[in-house]
Amino acid sequence: MGSGTSRDQEFGDYYAARGASLRATAYLLCGDWHLADDLTQTAFTKLYLAWPRIQRKEPVDRYVRRTLLRVFLDERRRPWRRERPTAEFADLDPASPAATGRVDDRLLLRRALAAVPARQRAVLVLRFWEDLSVEETAEVLGISPGTVKSQAARGLETLRRRLGVPDNASVGKE
Repeated sequence: MGSGTSRDQEFGDYYAARGASLRATAYLLCGDWHLADDLTQTAFTKLYLAWPRIQRKEPVDRYVRRTLLRVFLDERRRPWRRERPTAEFADLDPASPAATGRVDDRLLLRRALAAVPARQRAVLVLRFWEDLSVEETAEVLGISPGTVKSQAARGLETLRRRLGVPDNASVGKE
């Protein structure tokens, strides 16, 4: 019983430390707080089942990010997820902390990000929200670094177009 209890405690500590961050990443991927909760819960459930194996083999953050992205992409293929919530309630999250910046700007950016295709959005979220390198993003998504770069460029182009930012602006450029 001792090893199971310590395993549960370690997992609980990891969830307490990373759960909110992963939920925010899920929200940026899907644009819906309720779906973000579902995606996060599914990713952490899969992580819990693989917990003993993961701790010995690879970094936990990498595994849970990859799992979240796979769950997100799988959810997009399901027919019932093609329905869209009304704009009136889509951006409400009573549990989210107050963020800095103007609310209108954040809503505009979220809507623009939602217009980016799912794989490009995943690259943008990992690169610019999670602050992963090109190589780390490629590893999480199981694609080449060149594909990460091209998907990021296309995704940023879509964001700029949706936001009305000129092509020569430095949005997202490093």
